[in-house]
Amino acid sequence: MPSTNETGSKRASDDENWERDIVNRLAFASLNEQRRRRRWRIFFTFLLFIYLFLIYATFMESDFSNFITGEDEITLTSSQHTALVEIEGVIAADADANADTIVSSLRRAFKDSNTAGVIIRINSPGGSPVQAGYINDEITRLRKKHSEIPIYAVVSDICASGGYYIAAAADKIYADKASIVGSIGVLMNGFGFVEALNKLGIERRLLTAGEHKGFLDPYSPMKEEDVSHIEGLLEDIHAQFIKVVKQGREKSLKAQDKLELLDNPELFSGLVWTGEQALENGLVDGLGSSSYVAREIIQAEKIKDFTSKPNYLDRFAERLGAAIANTISQEFKLNSATIE
Repeated sequence: MPSTNETGSKRASDDENWERDIVNRLAFASLNEQRRRRRWRIFFTFLLFIYLFLIYATFMESDFSNFITGEDEITLTSSQHTALVEIEGVIAADADANADTIVSSLRRAFKDSNTAGVIIRINSPGGSPVQAGYINDEITRLRKKHSEIPIYAVVSDICASGGYYIAAAADKIYADKASIVGSIGVLMNGFGFVEALNKLGIERRLLTAGEHKGFLDPYSPMKEEDVSHIEGLLEDIHAQFIKVVKQGREKSLKAQDKLELLDNPELFSGLVWTGEQALENGLVDGLGSSSYVAREIIQAEKIKDFTSKPNYLDRFAERLGAAIANTISQEFKLNSATIE
């Protein structure tokens, strides 16, 4: 006959096993519930993706695609319009205001059979001289190819440096009286950390093949011949800038008997002026907005925007796809961790 102690120990062991079994069942039930929730979440995410994709495809085939993509289709309507191409922000290859995008917009604007005139609305502090040069060259080419279509540059807040490089290619330039215009110059800036390294006791170790390969290194002292070389580059680009401005403004100023204004060296010193001052010194031809130019100068009041803009639905779809992929990846990682 078992003793009282043995009976008590057996009961305690049975109770402990029972509690452990309950805890294990609850844990597995909770784990299975989490798995089910993850699977349903992935399922509904896929459904949402398909739903949004169908909406996107529908809009792309409809007339509303112009609003979504920011691009106007070339339509065959009986009424003439003024084509608008906007240049907004810094001009650079990796910015919205890049040569490829703007040139494409300009070509579409000139290609439209109902375009009575083109307005380039500029609000830019400048940027890459290469990108600005590409756009200037294309405007010049399009002016020759479509001589019957005038093109005007209209300044909103600012048209400086590379922005004016582009504007100079237009037939005429208009600005608001408070616009900022000019900055016909070139700069290259940076910082030098030589003294800071010396104070911190840090030694700069730079190995090069080529006598001047490291001449722009901010941690090494600048040599006089290196500075002279850089200044020569800047002066060369500045001379190109001046030539472009004079060629672009010559016809308009000659018609106004103001050709002598181009002999003013201050115009090319890097200074900026208000729209009123720019009108006096020959940098702009008149004061007015895009609406004014379309209505009074081109005489086609209806404005049609040909500016190529980012496709936000495409960006959203890309991000949604990445989110779905990330969710699936996390699901597989969690499941594999659970199995192990």
